[in-house]
Amino acid sequence: MSPPYPTGVIHGRFQVLHNDHLRYLLAGKALCDHLVVGITNPDPTHTRKEEADPKRSSALANPLTYFERLLLVRRTLEEAGVGPAEFSVVPLPINLPELYRYYTPADAVFFLSIYDDWGRKKLEYFRSLGLETHVLWEVRPEEKGISAAEVRSRMAAGEPWEHLVPPGVAALVKAWDLPTRLRNLQGQG
Repeated sequence: MSPPYPTGVIHGRFQVLHNDHLRYLLAGKALCDHLVVGITNPDPTHTRKEEADPKRSSALANPLTYFERLLLVRRTLEEAGVGPAEFSVVPLPINLPELYRYYTPADAVFFLSIYDDWGRKKLEYFRSLGLETHVLWEVRPEEKGISAAEVRSRMAAGEPWEHLVPPGVAALVKAWDLPTRLRNLQGQG
């Protein structure tokens, strides 16, 4: 049976992509033939502070470049069995809705999950543009599961974190020595 949508758009910062991100990505992919993965906060010039989630724009919350995150998403989806022709990865300046049309297909369905006010704000952005939306799930913040902040914190503290991320992510993050990068960013803050 074919998925209900030809094209879906899903998004995230993926700072660091973890196992719950993988679950989210695969839930979106199950609903469409082609999944467009929008990487939010692609660069500092396309990131605005958000009252609904004020910490999301800090340097410590964004240690990986857009390209590094593209590699994480690509490796993770391919390891999960999603063929390269079944998905695309694009920048998505999530808090600049006036720019979405330059990065994503307007006729796609926009998937999201909602945990808090920031999730509701993103849904509002999508709907204000007349985009079709599909909420994958909405749960209370305490039911969210793994957070990338927790993974980054564990890395910086030298605590075990590998079990929280897909194997390909762990390999890349170690190759990039992200734990040291995070400790250096903490020292600058």
